[in-house]
Amino acid sequence: MICSDFPILCVRRTFGEHSVNTAIDRFPVSELRDRFNIGRTALYERMNTLSIKPVKQGTKSYVSGEQLQQMDALDLHIKSGGGLADFAQPVQQTSGEQTEQLSLPVAQSISPAQSSAMVSVIEGIVQSLFTRLAPQPAQVGMRLAHLRELEEAYEKKWILSTSELADLLGLSATTVRGYGDQFEEAGFVFERSGTRSRGEVAWRVGKS
Repeated sequence: MICSDFPILCVRRTFGEHSVNTAIDRFPVSELRDRFNIGRTALYERMNTLSIKPVKQGTKSYVSGEQLQQMDALDLHIKSGGGLADFAQPVQQTSGEQTEQLSLPVAQSISPAQSSAMVSVIEGIVQSLFTRLAPQPAQVGMRLAHLRELEEAYEKKWILSTSELADLLGLSATTVRGYGDQFEEAGFVFERSGTRSRGEVAWRVGKS
């Protein structure tokens, strides 16, 4: 009977009508090859990977129950398609009088403090990107300044020269003159209205 995660870590012995579980605290090295169905070279490669050194008693060598459990875990890892190099050895964690064995990849052993620091760095990078990409209030105000001036010219019925109108619209004077006697832009209507000083065409600002 198997009474742990790995076989032969404990066996059931029957005495009459009663059965007793007995834990194995050592296992003969000579029987490991049959246990895992591997050759001598492969066996010692696995033992070297796990840094297992058998203890010799009399004419036989043994591994402990804990070492046997490690070898069982490695055997399961290999039969699942893994290799010796990528096997994560069990890590002992002791809390009070209890000891738990956890098989944790090195990449996952990140402390909460390190994790929090990484999150803070990422948040800082994201915030910096948003700050750079988002339009600043001053920039938005500059983009709308020409509309405010056009609105003021409309309300106060100012007559603008071609160069003044071109500057407000971000166009060349030639482009403005090429529109003819009337054109619309940004919700405003611009209509020729005589001339200004230096012979420039004058424009009246209206709305559509």
